[in-house]
Amino acid sequence: MSSLNDQTAARNFLAAVLDGLDIPHPATIGGSEAHAKVLADRVMHTVIALRSALDGCPLGIEWTTEYLRERLAECPPAGYVSSEQAHAGLAAGKTWSEAVALPAGEGR
Repeated sequence: MSSLNDQTAARNFLAAVLDGLDIPHPATIGGSEAHAKVLADRVMHTVIALRSALDGCPLGIEWTTEYLRERLAECPPAGYVSSEQAHAGLAAGKTWSEAVALPAGEGR
């Protein structure tokens, strides 16, 4: 594998790690529990991938990156309203209560 391919693979892996850890903050304290659960699940999968990388990625960096992305897709940041979503709701003319309410079907 060329140096450029190695750099691309490493960059893709680091981007997946960042995606795993950098999720939107909740708009309210009420969303903190759901946020913490999602983040804890994502941190667990990210740590597993990082351990694999530090062990030399026995299955390859590309495989490890894809595996991490698949696990992260299983625990999306959901079940709470993010600050960005609340601000978008306010900008659209909603009241604060309307802006921080979960859409129908999404339980806390």
